[in-house]
Parts: sequence; C-alpha cells; structure tokens
Amino acid sequence: METDNLADLALIYDPDVNLCVARRRITPGISRFVSHLLLSARHLEKELIFGSENPAVEKLLPENLQALPDAEAWLVDVEFLIGIFRDLFDSTNFGLRLRTLDKAMCPRFHVDRVPVRMICTYEGPGTEWLPEMAINREKLGSGACGQPDETSGLILDSAAIKSIPSCAIALLKGELWEGNEGRGAVHRSPRPTPRYPRRLLLTLDLL
Repeated sequence: METDNLADLALIYDPDVNLCVARRRITPGISRFVSHLLLSARHLEKELIFGSENPAVEKLLPENLQALPDAEAWLVDVEFLIGIFRDLFDSTNFGLRLRTLDKAMCPRFHVDRVPVRMICTYEGPGTEWLPEMAINREKLGSGACGQPDETSGLILDSAAIKSIPSCAIALLKGELWEGNEGRGAVHRSPRPTPRYPRRLLLTLDLL
C-alpha cells in the first residue's frame, strides 16, 4: 500500500496490509547533509536501543560528522521518524540502526523475524518488495533449494517488483506481528547503481 499521506501509515494495523509506504520529500539541507555524509564516512554502522531511557540521537554520528553543515536538520528528521514509530505502536522499546552500504546487505527476498520494521533510505536505491500476488512463499529461504530468486520460482511476476522511494517512510510487518506468521512482507536489499554506489539506510525495529 502506497500513499502520499503520512497518516495512512496507521493502516499497517489492517490485517490485510503487510506493507505501507508513505512518500515524502526532505529539505534541501537534509539532502546536502546526507550527500556529504556518504562522501565523508567510509563506513558507518550505529545502533541505539530505546527503552526506559532514550539515548540521544546525536550518538548516531561521530563528532566530525556532527560538524557537517545541516547535520542538525537531519537529526531533527530522525527524531521525527522516532516519534512516528513510538506513537504508532505505543511502545518505548525499539531498536534503531543506521548504516552506510555499498552492496546489497540482504540480496535475496526474505521476511523479517520482527513484529514490524520502519525503513527509510535517505539516499540511494530503495528496498525492493513484492506484492502478495507475485510471490510463491514456498520458495522462500530453504524452499529455493539454493537457486537464485529469479529462477527458483519465488517471483511469479518480475514486473511486479517494487522499490521504496528514496526518503519515503515504509512500515513492513514481520513474522512476529500477532496473527501474521507465514505472511511477513517479502523484501530484499537493492544493488548499488552507477549513479548511487552507496546508500544511507535507517531502520527501526519493534522489540
């Protein structure tokens, strides 16, 4: 399910909805910061756990990156995403990960063993996903018998593969969402492109 209205993210509670994508635009300042970060940081991988205490989002960035122009604007946007996630799921227990990637982290279609995950790709190719009518779930994981997704029979219609737009906010139900076992959103990491050899990925997982 795709929308231009952030309020529609609440439709993730619909039993028939496994994935919600809310398209949005970020400010030029945030876009500049992300581009500078990808040029300045060879590798970045940070994780914050939110619970009884909330760590400062500034901890996501080393001091040299905090000094980049428009870093504060980006951190405010991260706080915005955290607020959406917290309000939607009425929970203070979740994990946040920030990564720079120059290859497909999970190149095969799969489902996540979490209740729900929020994904935002600030720059670079977006996570790819398949609608239900284009999936043969029996071919997920070991069911593929070692064959690539493209030949295993998992993908029933390759033209149906969708990509989450850059900067969009996506919610993907996992296998641990109550009543959703065997129905988690099927997705994979994208390959880098000549135009976007690296990506900046932020995820939030309900714990």
